[in-house]
Amino acid sequence: MGMLNESEWLTRKKRIDTRLCALTPPWKIIRYHDGLNLSSLHCVAVEEFPTANGPADYALFVKGVLLGIIEAKKVTVNPQNVLEQAKRYSAGAAQGPGNWDGFRVPFLYATNGEIIWYLDARQEKRVSRPISNFHTASAMEALFAFDQKPAHDWLLDTPPERITRLRPYQVGAITATEAAIRSGRRELLVAMATGTGKTFLTVAQIYRLLESKLARRILFLVDRKALAAQAVREFNAFNTPQGNKFANEYEIYSQKFQKEDFGEDEPFDPKVLPNEYLTAPKPSHTFVYVSTIQRMARNLFGAEGCFVQTGGDTEAEVDADKLDIPIHAFDIIIADECHRGYTAQEMSVWRETINHFDAIKIGLTATPAAHTTALFGPPVFRYTVEQGILDGYLVDYEPVAIKSEVRMNGVFLKEGETVERVDTDTGQKALDHAPTVSTPPDGVNQMQTPASVAVNFETVKESLLKGIMTKKWRTRTTKLCPTWDKVL
Repeated sequence: MGMLNESEWLTRKKRIDTRLCALTPPWKIIRYHDGLNLSSLHCVAVEEFPTANGPADYALFVKGVLLGIIEAKKVTVNPQNVLEQAKRYSAGAAQGPGNWDGFRVPFLYATNGEIIWYLDARQEKRVSRPISNFHTASAMEALFAFDQKPAHDWLLDTPPERITRLRPYQVGAITATEAAIRSGRRELLVAMATGTGKTFLTVAQIYRLLESKLARRILFLVDRKALAAQAVREFNAFNTPQGNKFANEYEIYSQKFQKEDFGEDEPFDPKVLPNEYLTAPKPSHTFVYVSTIQRMARNLFGAEGCFVQTGGDTEAEVDADKLDIPIHAFDIIIADECHRGYTAQEMSVWRETINHFDAIKIGLTATPAAHTTALFGPPVFRYTVEQGILDGYLVDYEPVAIKSEVRMNGVFLKEGETVERVDTDTGQKALDHAPTVSTPPDGVNQMQTPASVAVNFETVKESLLKGIMTKKWRTRTTKLCPTWDKVL
């Protein structure tokens, strides 16, 4: 039987029941019957549960409390359009644990077995969202126990300026981000120019989110191991308003690193995250995890479903195992450099990795791209290069025009001529034989000659020396590197 002809009953048995039973711990599925002792049910999905507005397809019980309702449709039906039915059953469920503007059951789901839409009926702004899987019983229990109002009040009443070293625009970014979270947004984008302190800003923001108790488990994603190592050092160096180091108040974990991932002159003592923090998250766990997007993708999807790796890829995470990570493993995810350009396949993996988690997602970027705003929305805060220069936090720049015979006239190769081919992703070099080709001036982006490189270097060197000698690049926020004379 094809998917188009699949009945709703078969969708339930083949797809929805399978999803519920695959969770850890699994939901036990039973059919409702008269005399069923509801108070004894834990981690149980009751089929055809009666309500005043008709039978619900599934009623989810946790420690005897009715916390969720699932409305099921056959696989060919868009489930977003049937959440209204789950709302009706919620309103008609007299056994529900509360009353939120007439809704008696808090957590509502609509699914066709492949796509799941979710709504928290307790919220003032009831906005549904897609999630990658159902919540576990322990996740639902923690969600029901959590009251976000005290956390929102803390953020509103506690000024960011309590954290020293924050610049005015960083305070503005924190304020805008927290305002968006309090308004109910779950996808946010912060756009700040390179060199304006996004990492320090992130550490300060994470500290406030932990202090407010809005989040307990935070994932900080980067796309390079060196950036992950740099971020962990920034966390360890951070001074809290209480006069402590960040690591003395909250746990900071990272992935495994190699020596080449960080400078030998910089002290670095990372703590590797235990796997059970990912696979069995507990409300008592409060921590920050710094990881590369490549590693998290491999943890979620395995080697066959993660980013395509080449043999010499220094960002390959071959030691990462595939883990059973539930969607509630993190409360907040912050993705650094989320503007990076990927192939269509890599972009799909990147998006699936972020969207696996039912978490607030914050993207950091210097240059918002279309795929970035598609995931995180328009920036809630923007600090541009121009503004940074005007404020004195960035150094002004001048374009340097580079001319060479190669750039003007192109490259001409003879058939069979030996050339060196460099993999720009891995740096690996290999000798190759050139075909018959004449590369015009506008097509030399794939070719470099020693003469071209020398001309480029000498032009940049001359411009740098001129700027240094005239002190035109000195500002109150920069200083000359004492080793530049050796480099130049």
